[in-house]
Amino acid sequence: MIIWSVSGIAIKHALAVLPPFTMIVMRFVPAVLLMLIIGIVRRKHSLFCLQRMDLKDLPLFLIAGTCQPFLYYLLETFTYDALNSPTIAETLLSTSPLLSPLFAAIILRERVTKYNIIGILISTGGVFALTLIGATDYSIGNSWGILLAFAAVSAAVVDSIMMRKAPLKYSALSFVFYTQLISLMYFIPIWLWREGPSVFDNAQWTMDNGQFTTALWCVAYLSVFASVVAFILFCYALRKIGVTQANAFNNIRPAFTALWMFLFFGEHLPAGKWIGMILIIFGLFVCQKQEKVSDC
Repeated sequence: MIIWSVSGIAIKHALAVLPPFTMIVMRFVPAVLLMLIIGIVRRKHSLFCLQRMDLKDLPLFLIAGTCQPFLYYLLETFTYDALNSPTIAETLLSTSPLLSPLFAAIILRERVTKYNIIGILISTGGVFALTLIGATDYSIGNSWGILLAFAAVSAAVVDSIMMRKAPLKYSALSFVFYTQLISLMYFIPIWLWREGPSVFDNAQWTMDNGQFTTALWCVAYLSVFASVVAFILFCYALRKIGVTQANAFNNIRPAFTALWMFLFFGEHLPAGKWIGMILIIFGLFVCQKQEKVSDC
């Protein structure tokens, strides 16, 4: 989550130079190739080996790859476009921990404890405080944006469900590799249609103003750390502690993003936002608390 908390900052800098689908393709092509190389080299390491996909498991990977990154990225973009306030959009897109217990209980029959629910509610309250305090624009805009936001969050949660349902014979790297490869197969035709290779002929790319170099460093970060390292770690953790508890940690992402903006970009953090961060962390501790099992 700490790695992903920097992703929004990196995406913002990359999009200052690169068109959106060009940035996405530049991000995921190296990520998929890197995982392929690692999987070939580290065949005997359980976390980083790359197994062949059984055809009977193809539907699971297709659902996961379609949901995230593909659908989530598209729905997230349309959400920001439909809603007037980025603050409202960010708040709505941070609600995956609220939906996770419902999806996990219905689809996986995963046990959801009272501590999970209480902790998630406390932590989500902290997210609302963190994103809404100090905001100046609370207008909704197109009401369809709300539905798009929850559709994006649902896609992310379904991807988590597929991670949990994937047979344990597949390593974390294998699951991430196949889902991102499938997503890339969706993204490339859209890139060719909307932007195409001619985008590289744009004159602004040749300007030696440092922006393009910064954008490349940002894409490299997104490719190696956000798309490979963070996804593999999250997949491994989710299999160990379950969908509800793993997704609860999504609440800490905006807290770290706000902290990085404060430390490195001088963004002001009022007292209310610090309180929001404390609530997020406290809620996460409560969410991870185990219920005592009474003796029979």
